[in-house]
Amino acid sequence: MKLPLSPSALKVAESRYLLREKNGHVCETSEMMMSRVAQAVAKAELHFGNIAQQEIWRKKFEDILFKLDFLPNSPTLMNAGTPRGQLSACFVLPIEDSLNSIFDTLKLTAMVQQSGGGTGFSFSKLRPKGEQVSALAGTASGPVSFMKIFDCTTENIKQGGKRRGANMGILRVDHPDILEFIHAKKEGGFTNFNLSIAVTDDFMKAVETHGDFELINPFTRESVQVLKAQEIFLEIVHGAWSTGDPGLIFIDAIERANPTPKVGAIEATNPCGEVPLLPFEACNLGSINLSHMVSHTSRPDILWEKLQKTVETAMRFLDNVIEINAFPDEKITEQVKGNRKVGLGVMGFHELLIQLNVPYSSEKAVFIAEQLMKFIHETAQQTSQNLALERGVFPNWDKSQYALVNKKLRNATCTSIAPTGTISILAGTSPSIEPIFALALSRKQVLGGQTLEEINPLFLKYAKTHRIPKEVMAKLTQDGTLKEIDEIGKSTKELFATALEISPRQHLRIQKSFQTYCDNAVSKTINLPNSFSKEEIAQLYLEAWRLGLKGITVFRYGCKPTQVMEFGIGADSHCFPRDCLI
Repeated sequence: MKLPLSPSALKVAESRYLLREKNGHVCETSEMMMSRVAQAVAKAELHFGNIAQQEIWRKKFEDILFKLDFLPNSPTLMNAGTPRGQLSACFVLPIEDSLNSIFDTLKLTAMVQQSGGGTGFSFSKLRPKGEQVSALAGTASGPVSFMKIFDCTTENIKQGGKRRGANMGILRVDHPDILEFIHAKKEGGFTNFNLSIAVTDDFMKAVETHGDFELINPFTRESVQVLKAQEIFLEIVHGAWSTGDPGLIFIDAIERANPTPKVGAIEATNPCGEVPLLPFEACNLGSINLSHMVSHTSRPDILWEKLQKTVETAMRFLDNVIEINAFPDEKITEQVKGNRKVGLGVMGFHELLIQLNVPYSSEKAVFIAEQLMKFIHETAQQTSQNLALERGVFPNWDKSQYALVNKKLRNATCTSIAPTGTISILAGTSPSIEPIFALALSRKQVLGGQTLEEINPLFLKYAKTHRIPKEVMAKLTQDGTLKEIDEIGKSTKELFATALEISPRQHLRIQKSFQTYCDNAVSKTINLPNSFSKEEIAQLYLEAWRLGLKGITVFRYGCKPTQVMEFGIGADSHCFPRDCLI
């Protein structure tokens, strides 16, 4: 079977996923990669069944991979069936208030990132800058100074030898060094960190009421300063307006959804925020390609039966990944196998809507989002229950919230919405639940400094069917959107509206719809036009908290000197099929 890969997907596969010989030459095709992954993951069946069962599931895994109906996270594609064997993308590692803990974690971070994983940390337990450590050792340098060491380490390690490392740095909003943390990226530091503030309900209520807020020394547990909550909040907003960082994670909402509170409290998330994890925990992710779940009839509809079967196969795939995963530390192995968390999510949501003739900005899109995720979540949990009957519940089940209602699951979490930045290119669809960023798009400085240029294939198909004139298509390639093209009708513009044309509140409503039926969290960027004000960002943050989201990230277009995605492609681009021009 031949994989239906676009030119950009072929470049991604060669750069990121295909195996190489010692001299650097690629030694497998994309088809060989998918077979390698399916065969490796199916070997877990031998832990519970026989060779015949292994072969049955190898064929099923191969089928959904070759059709690009489902793809696992990048480390699984990179490492399954290889000596390295580390298959998880998401890790949270603990940092306690001691040099031994800090540097033990630094070493483990290097090992995780070398194997292809990303790392999240809470620096909230570190005593504040200037705090006396002991009579001989002097004063503490604070969380931000130690983050620089982690950032430098990541700078010198490529994840899995194929991509740069990624970190999430988190600090509680009540830490005395919170203002320094907020401004850390503004001053040009931390090229390998996403930053998020762990904000509490009490803090957000104090923001609403313009109240005071105490900063607490995490070492002594004493109040060291009282500030206006609004003062801290507006500094956070200014940072996000200026650089896109920091984001917010709503730590109380996250802890309320913690499935195993008796095992430990959640302090941090993975680098993109979609998986809140316990210390030493990792999670295996995979995403269903929703653009393949639409019937192509006179009245297109969602293929619910196909979606159900894909979810069932994908959940078994992800549980198998845990069985064969080779983690870099025994503590990680113990924590992962104790909870067996997986995160099944989606990509291609906007392209599904387009095929259904439903604008992303519509009320119907919000309804479909919730309907879809409810179906996926319920099917995933039912599959996990079936796996529990076949293989047993996760070992920490008796310490979980599920034990209170006697709901027997194989996995402490089943669902998560990851950003799917790279695997969505491989699958040839729109990323995650995001609206299409641009119909003609340039990805700058990716895959070792390359520029990838793309035109949305659904719009190309539309343009050919509707015989859109070449002058109009030429303007699209320059602008990247239909917004200013007078020759295009209103309904078409609405259907193909891109990220910055959709209201920020609609972005939030879509995120809320998916979060309602998601065990973990949702990684979503609220794309904002350059003209968006700080006051408007402040209102978005408050609304996200009131909606019960677990986090929010915003990005104002053009707020950085350089950014990965830009509107339009070059005039001499070869990604444009000339036969679609009239």
